[in-house]
Amino acid sequence: MSARANGTQGYADEADRLVTSYEELTFEGVQREVLHLIPTAPCRTLDIGAGTGRDAAALAARGHYVTAMEPTAELRAHGQRLHRSPNIVWGDDSLPELKTLRAAGARFDLVMATAVWMHLDDGERAAAMRNVAALVAPGGRLLMSLRYGPVPPGRRMFAVPAEETIAQAAEGGLSLIHRSNREDMKGRDDVTWTVLAFQRGG
Repeated sequence: MSARANGTQGYADEADRLVTSYEELTFEGVQREVLHLIPTAPCRTLDIGAGTGRDAAALAARGHYVTAMEPTAELRAHGQRLHRSPNIVWGDDSLPELKTLRAAGARFDLVMATAVWMHLDDGERAAAMRNVAALVAPGGRLLMSLRYGPVPPGRRMFAVPAEETIAQAAEGGLSLIHRSNREDMKGRDDVTWTVLAFQRGG
C-alpha cells in the first residue's frame, strides 16, 4: 500500500484542524488502559503514526528515547514545532512496509500503534503485523488500539477484527497480555475502541 495515497488519505488537508483535536486529548487519558504496561525505566520506543506528537512527547518526558514515525508531512511538521525534545527523533515511514525502520534493523522495547490499524485492509494488515512484530525486541511490548464506527468523509478505514489481530500477532511471536474495550474519548456515541497489548518473550 502507498500510505500517502491511501492510509493517510484526508489527513494532509485537515492537518491544521486535527492538531487541535489531537492535542486536546491527554496521553494519560488515551492510553489509560495500558499505562501500567509502559516501562518506567528509559527505553527505546517507537510511535507508529505519531500524528502531532502528543504521545511521543509524553513518552519523552518520561525519559524514553522515542522514534516518532509520521508519513503525513503536514502532521509531522506540527509535531516537530510543538514538541521539541532531544529524546524524540522524527521520521517519515508508513505501514505496512515500514521500509526505513526495517532497513535500519531497528528493534524497540515499546512499540505503539494508536489509532492507525483501521487504515489497513486485510492483506495490508497481515503484512504490517509481520513487519511491526519484527521490530519488537525480546521482552518488548506492542500497544495498539482498534477503532470501530462510521468512516469520516474522505478517509480510508476498515473494521478490524480483534481476533484477527491477536492471531497475526501470535504468528509474529507476540503474546496477548491485555485486551479491553472503551468508549470514544471525543464523545462520539457511534465510535468505540478495542485496546490490545502484546509482549515478545525475553
